Amino acid sequence: MHRLTDTPALHTELERIDYRTTPAYYFDAEQITDPVVLHLLSRCPTVFGIKKAITDLLAGNLDIPLPKATGAIEPGATVRGQVIVAPGAVIAEGAFVTGPVLVCPGAVIEAGARVRDNTVVGPDCRIGFGAEVARCLLTGGVFMKHTSFVGDSVLGLGVNIGAFVSTTGLRVTSGPVTEPATEEVCAHLDGRRIATGQTKFGAVIGDGVIVPAGTVLQPATLIGAHTLLYPKTQVGGFFPAGSQGR
Repeated sequence: MHRLTDTPALHTELERIDYRTTPAYYFDAEQITDPVVLHLLSRCPTVFGIKKAITDLLAGNLDIPLPKATGAIEPGATVRGQVIVAPGAVIAEGAFVTGPVLVCPGAVIEAGARVRDNTVVGPDCRIGFGAEVARCLLTGGVFMKHTSFVGDSVLGLGVNIGAFVSTTGLRVTSGPVTEPATEEVCAHLDGRRIATGQTKFGAVIGDGVIVPAGTVLQPATLIGAHTLLYPKTQVGGFFPAGSQGR
């Protein structure tokens, strides 16, 4: 079984970084079924490198073979740019997809959903009406069935995004907001600021987490696998795996 720390370069890098910033802390490689998703994660010493890896993957700059684009694009779907729909995946009538995007086997982009900008939708995900995903990796079995937004983020296996959930990815400490963004977003662990190397970074949500309806996640929120989140207007910071976040 290919693990997230199988390469020598990763072993060396992991000796110098906090384990809580590694993909292995959030995602169980033994349960990831898609080879593209697994190889993508295996190349990233920390979760903060996943967005760039997605961009490189979809630009053809990584030696990871992509699936054949033989999935279904229904009449009435709006598809622009490089969009790879793997066998068994569906972009339904009324969906909007703007590449570069990879839709893995078994995933369904439903009517009224929007997926765009360097996103990998993992196997068996369901993106429903009013849900928008941008610059993300959904590792598999993610449910976003209602109006919501997830951007610049990484979601683990079986994550469920409730209605009107939103990630936020910009550091806003002074105005006005500029585009492209210029201020680096930092995560926080044990009172320390951890540089992400990015000006937009939303959240890392580990396997099995349910994000309650109406929740807004602050920039660089890190939620360990199987954390229980209680309904709350805003959450941010770091939640250890298996904890109960209040």
